[in-house]
Amino acid sequence: MAKYTFKKEERLCNKRLLKSLFQGGSSFIFYPYKITFTKVQHLSYPAQVVISVPKRRFKRAVDRNLLKRRMRESYRLDKEVMLYPFLREREQRVLIAIQYIGKEIISYRKVHRRMKDALLKFQVEYDKLPLESSN
Repeated sequence: MAKYTFKKEERLCNKRLLKSLFQGGSSFIFYPYKITFTKVQHLSYPAQVVISVPKRRFKRAVDRNLLKRRMRESYRLDKEVMLYPFLREREQRVLIAIQYIGKEIISYRKVHRRMKDALLKFQVEYDKLPLESSN
């Protein structure tokens, strides 16, 4: 049975790792998300993730928090089924930033559907990377 958790160790908080992700990572846009990722070594989990919603577009904190909550929940439910098996099969570790770039607040159902599709697109984009780009 899959573990539907999203522990502290799976969240990307390290400033050094965040800097390396945004400076040297690959990215793609899958509306309403922009996903940036990079391969790394020596992580305890297959992926560490940071989820963000821009203050510039959503001025009220309640709106940003609502979207982040919906994104975290959909990621939590999909990672064990779609992301982790893919990474374990390749014996890889990644850092991922999922940024919300949409202009309006969308329903949880739509957020969840788009997150699934974005994780599938991540697999395609990940396979396009050259093998020697590990840190």
